[in-house]
Amino acid sequence: MGKILAIANQKGGVGKTTTAVNLGASLALAEKRVLIIDMDPQGNATTAAGLNKKKEPVSVAEVLLQNLPWQDAIRDTEIKFLKIVPSNPSMHTAELRMMEMERGELLLKKRVEEVEEEFDFIILDCPPSMGYLTLNALVAAHSVIIPLQSEYLAMEGLSEILSLIKRVKNKINPRLEIEGILITMHDERTILARQVEEEARKYFPKKVFRTVIPRNIRLSEAPSYGKPIVLYDIKSKGAQAYLNLAKEILRR
Repeated sequence: MGKILAIANQKGGVGKTTTAVNLGASLALAEKRVLIIDMDPQGNATTAAGLNKKKEPVSVAEVLLQNLPWQDAIRDTEIKFLKIVPSNPSMHTAELRMMEMERGELLLKKRVEEVEEEFDFIILDCPPSMGYLTLNALVAAHSVIIPLQSEYLAMEGLSEILSLIKRVKNKINPRLEIEGILITMHDERTILARQVEEEARKYFPKKVFRTVIPRNIRLSEAPSYGKPIVLYDIKSKGAQAYLNLAKEILRR
């Protein structure tokens, strides 16, 4: 049975999609069968994995709402063991319709169970909100990775997603755990970044990954070329950080 990881934080610009795509690619390089499901209507993971979201006829929205088979939506990438289910703005409509359904929060969970055995890891890239799409991802997941950027008030925003995870675990998905808090966009030269890391490790000593994702120009450039960082520049600090994160997860 595959491990289902949600990448979630209600704040935008904290590295969710960067983590989903690059962790997925790094796990795939270790010959783990990986499926990324792009749950964000912006479709950034779709683009970063090398697909043109405007030309994809089937997205995760059609799988969930029209009951289309996963095979119609799963796309190959440049990396042999990495596949992705694309997203597009139709996910906005999908979210509204799911909210109107009876037990709509269970829709993704029920569908993901159909392909759970086919993959070692299924990564759910959540939108920057705590709406119904994120709720569906948390209900379907085994665990959550929470990106935490090394910036002012980062810890303050963390409490909101932790509260949602706790509610989902208590009421809907008792198996849900926190896989880890991932420090992202880290510039160790700044006092603020060091303070954020120290504070996170102090308050969550067993939850913060040892791996820290640095601020890295090559990591920022890679999505515009439609490539994970391990294909764009595997020698970069960003690539090495995500390879280390994959190793850390595989050791668990």
